[in-house]
Amino acid sequence: MQTTWIIAANAGRARFFSEADSAEPLQELEDMVNSVAHLRTADTETDRLGPTSASGSSHNIGNPQGTGGAHNGQAGAPNKQYQPAQTPAQHAAEKFAKDISQYLLEAHRDGRYKQLVVAASPEFLGTLRSNLDPQLKPLIKFEVNKDYTHSNPQQLREQLREQQAKSH
Repeated sequence: MQTTWIIAANAGRARFFSEADSAEPLQELEDMVNSVAHLRTADTETDRLGPTSASGSSHNIGNPQGTGGAHNGQAGAPNKQYQPAQTPAQHAAEKFAKDISQYLLEAHRDGRYKQLVVAASPEFLGTLRSNLDPQLKPLIKFEVNKDYTHSNPQQLREQLREQQAKSH
């Protein structure tokens, strides 16, 4: 029988299980934790100005177009309404998804599994999907947008069977 790996993940944790025989209990292989997801916002970002910022100084501007915000607006620089393309939490989740993909790719190359079942929190599933290596996508036989990271192996199997029955 083909070995199937089951991943239960969210932005902070990914658990990997192996199922070689549906009559046997799931074997937990790895419990990967995204340490950045557990940090407070104050530990990962700051709104403090750096030592080279031009705020309140006309010396760092370099031309006579005005100071501070007036110059920044003309130069196309971010203003107070600026929103980064990605929040620090989104960036951490994307990096974690790439780490998961790398782990899965290496395990597949080593022949450790043939199929994947992915269960991830709705917020993280899209991130994981978009960062999964293209070689892995055809191996996914079933996907669930639920967070089962706190389930024990038996509960996980039951919840996945329930979800699979609903989808058929």
